[in-house]
Amino acid sequence: MITLFEYWRSSAAYRVRIGLHLLGLTYRSVPVDLVTGAQRAPENLARNPQGLVPTLEIDGLRMTQSLAILEYLNDTRGGLLPPDAAGRARVRALAYALAMEVAPVTNLSVRTHVASLGGISAEDWQRHYITEGLAAFEVLLDHDDTGRCCHGNLPTLADLCLLPQVYNATRVGIDVTSFPWITKIVAHLVTIPAFAAAHPDKVKP
Repeated sequence: MITLFEYWRSSAAYRVRIGLHLLGLTYRSVPVDLVTGAQRAPENLARNPQGLVPTLEIDGLRMTQSLAILEYLNDTRGGLLPPDAAGRARVRALAYALAMEVAPVTNLSVRTHVASLGGISAEDWQRHYITEGLAAFEVLLDHDDTGRCCHGNLPTLADLCLLPQVYNATRVGIDVTSFPWITKIVAHLVTIPAFAAAHPDKVKP
């Protein structure tokens, strides 16, 4: 049994759900409510000492950090990274640009801390950095290897990071249609059943 400990709106958990669905892996979802602070409860800290989600139990292992989880799934099942070294490097760079540079500003703990500082609303702060990050990502997509997806015509790790970030951007009022490459790719991704099945609205408790 594969078990995913997650929060329905977590972009990191969203990425892992997409990967599991793409690979046709059946899993059990166990909610960890970030709003009520369940991530800091002893049972979650025992699984994930950082007090984060997701945690994936698979193959007798307990794994944290969404990108590490997805790399493991690729290494053991295949299908999330291109076969060539140059392609893998490009896909990783695209994925990291979103998951490491943009997504952290949308984390609940970060938003709560920014709001406590005063002077600027957490939403305005998020909009600034998400827009800046997506603008740079748009430039990265203006590349010969971009196709219907971020790299070629099949979903990769980069696409698993893109759709959750666009979901977050939309939630804070960013009009992503100003980014033509992103808009085109997202329009394709949402037609893929694995991406649709992983949408937060599908797993909301």
